[in-house]
Amino acid sequence: MEYTYFTFPTTYYALKAEKVVLEQKGEGHAKMVPVPRKISSSCGTALRCCSNEKDIIEELLNTHQVSIEGIYRLEEEKINLKNLLRIRKG
Repeated sequence: MEYTYFTFPTTYYALKAEKVVLEQKGEGHAKMVPVPRKISSSCGTALRCCSNEKDIIEELLNTHQVSIEGIYRLEEEKINLKNLLRIRKG
């Protein structure tokens, strides 16, 4: 399955992103997760969604002035991360 990960410059923006998506879309559209090692070796939190919802969620975050550090698409097969494609650098 292919997922999109949004990373943020601070924990504040990560939490704000989660709140915005939950309030605007409801549960089940995005989830806070640790940043995968394929994206960054540093600790952090990312917002993960199905790639087919990437544009909608990105628009929501921009509308609500959530600062996005980067957007990544990962294809995951079971636990293994297969392919990484950086879509945009904030």
